[in-house]
Amino acid sequence: MTFEGLLKNSPDIKKAFDFSKKAHSGQKRKNGEPYFNHPLATAKTIIEEWKFDDLATTAAALLHDVAEDTPHDINEIKKNFSEEIVFLVDGVTKLGHVKYRGIETRIENMRKFILALSKDIRVLLIKLADRLHNMRTLNALPPQKQRRIALETMEIYAPLAYRLGMFKVSGELEDLAFPYIYPQEHKWLLENVKEKFEEREKYAKKIIPIITERLKSNNVLLTKIDFRAKRYASLYRKLLKHEMNLDDIHDLVAIRAIVPTIENCYNALGVIHKIWQPLPNRIKDYIALPKINGYKSLHTTIFGPEQKIIEIQIRTPEMHEIAENGIAAHWAYQKNKAAIISSAQEMSLVQKLRNWQTNKASNLEDLKIDFFKDRIMSLTPKGEVIDLPQDSTPVDFAYQIHSEVGNHCVGAKINGRIASLDTKLKSGDLVEILLQKNKLPSEAWLSFVKTTNAKNHIRSALKYKKMGLLRHENTETELKIVVEDRIGILNDITKIIARSHINIMSHQSHSVKDKFKTVKIVCDLINKDKLEKLIIKLKEIKGVKSVEHHFI
Repeated sequence: MTFEGLLKNSPDIKKAFDFSKKAHSGQKRKNGEPYFNHPLATAKTIIEEWKFDDLATTAAALLHDVAEDTPHDINEIKKNFSEEIVFLVDGVTKLGHVKYRGIETRIENMRKFILALSKDIRVLLIKLADRLHNMRTLNALPPQKQRRIALETMEIYAPLAYRLGMFKVSGELEDLAFPYIYPQEHKWLLENVKEKFEEREKYAKKIIPIITERLKSNNVLLTKIDFRAKRYASLYRKLLKHEMNLDDIHDLVAIRAIVPTIENCYNALGVIHKIWQPLPNRIKDYIALPKINGYKSLHTTIFGPEQKIIEIQIRTPEMHEIAENGIAAHWAYQKNKAAIISSAQEMSLVQKLRNWQTNKASNLEDLKIDFFKDRIMSLTPKGEVIDLPQDSTPVDFAYQIHSEVGNHCVGAKINGRIASLDTKLKSGDLVEILLQKNKLPSEAWLSFVKTTNAKNHIRSALKYKKMGLLRHENTETELKIVVEDRIGILNDITKIIARSHINIMSHQSHSVKDKFKTVKIVCDLINKDKLEKLIIKLKEIKGVKSVEHHFI
């Protein structure tokens, strides 16, 4: 079904199309084109690229920016569209409130927040289609904004797409973000890989006719055979593991053979191994043992003609569609099967989605899932995500930010309104903590706070209060680290700090000279013994040149 066909045959889609076009009338994007082109492209991606032919999702995609970027609020959408469409639009709007701040230790919280808000998988699909079009047109934005959006895409949305089994989308998002985040590395790849790509593609074209003929002569049906080149972002990550040696990357270009049935897959593998010797330990059966996100295929790496090495992937058409579009393809193939999730605790999203293939449901309502029913994700005014247990209060929220914020808390605003400190927070709440200098906690707080962190800090502060003392000592430690400016070094540093059970409050970095930069990280106050051990661990990281500290 094309979008144009849907527009002609569905009154709901026509209504959403006209409403959105009128709402965005006169608005322009940064590249000068009409703003309406963006929601239209988002809807077309869902229908035409992903084949996800759900009318409510398409209508919500057309409307997804109306409440946020036009004078027409969510109440006006409620008056004109179904409860289902309004629910999806509202979910996408809330995701827009999440802001990426570049703090590596908060990335997983960001992912959880997105999942917790997206109680319907369709909300995520709309958001991914929205982000895909934004990335395809990112060059119209200022450089600083390009990099922030690219980082958010690489760290948040590409992994989410991968977890949904949408490998094609995840790979494209990474490739679109890569040159904005790592321009020098991208330039190096373009200069050094082109010749290798062309050589491998020429080789693939040479042996495809041989495979085709041999499969035919052995009565193995072949639906389609082609090749695909490895994506740049994925290739660069793999090169880092192989000391930048392109000759070690055997799937730089891989041949894909699509056959009608699973039986044909194994027959084709046998025929190929009769022609060419496989590399030891490079045969992977993802049909018998699928990847956790549902990916299925047979992979083999063989010594082809002239003893050159190449990877061959064998799968059915359904496996191929699911490998490309993940959960959207599941919907296209199995409309009567839905994801019914039994538990959210520490179970990855993709593991839950595998249940989709064995549980029947009558409609899309069964796609609604409660990802983290025992957790809530609330926001600071700066858009940072705070991960808390269910029924947590503003006091728990305050202590999760910092002990001193909790100690000096006197009130809170939730979604712009004054609220009592024992109010139970909900996922998506925007929480502002009101502070008063020299204020210390009340013993009554212990009766309603949920987190151990809050309880421990309250008891400690009450002890000082009874002694008649107020603390004015240093409360934070700043680490100043000079490093080589290499990919991943900041991630290595923050991992070491996190493993030492030290809370990172903020970080910043700037170039010093040549290939070096200074990283400044502000942490909770670190005692002397713990600090000495941490500095030793940090100095052991490859590329770390010096570590200094002072208390603030």
